[in-house]
Amino acid sequence: MGTNPQIKEGYLVLFDGVCHLCHGAVQFIIDRDPDGRFLFSSLQSGSARQFMEQRGLRYDEPHSIVVIKGGIFFEKSEAVLEIVRHLNGGWPLLYAGKLIPRKWRDLLYDFVANHRYNWFGKTDSCRVFGPGNENRFPESWIVP
Repeated sequence: MGTNPQIKEGYLVLFDGVCHLCHGAVQFIIDRDPDGRFLFSSLQSGSARQFMEQRGLRYDEPHSIVVIKGGIFFEKSEAVLEIVRHLNGGWPLLYAGKLIPRKWRDLLYDFVANHRYNWFGKTDSCRVFGPGNENRFPESWIVP
């Protein structure tokens, strides 16, 4: 794993590191991102906590995926749409979901987020990356 990479050109995805649904989502993204545009970090990591604190966001009960591109960050349905628009295959077609008002999209997002542990379970620690993917999970990172 690298130390202190600058996240400028690619995307950093902050995810709930103990959520099985989130682990599956990270693997899904990696499988459809052969160019390595997306890097990943658990919301429970020190770097993520610092980022969230600086912006007055809660990290103690992560209910949202956060995507960071340069100094811009997206959360909830905006984050999901930002991810799918850059995946290989037909997934960018789902970006048309942007036509649905954000309030409605986020209601659906929140419904799934609030039930994800019951439906998919959770683990005691983050265990997402495997052989060959270590470079996708920097230990620390800097956002300009």
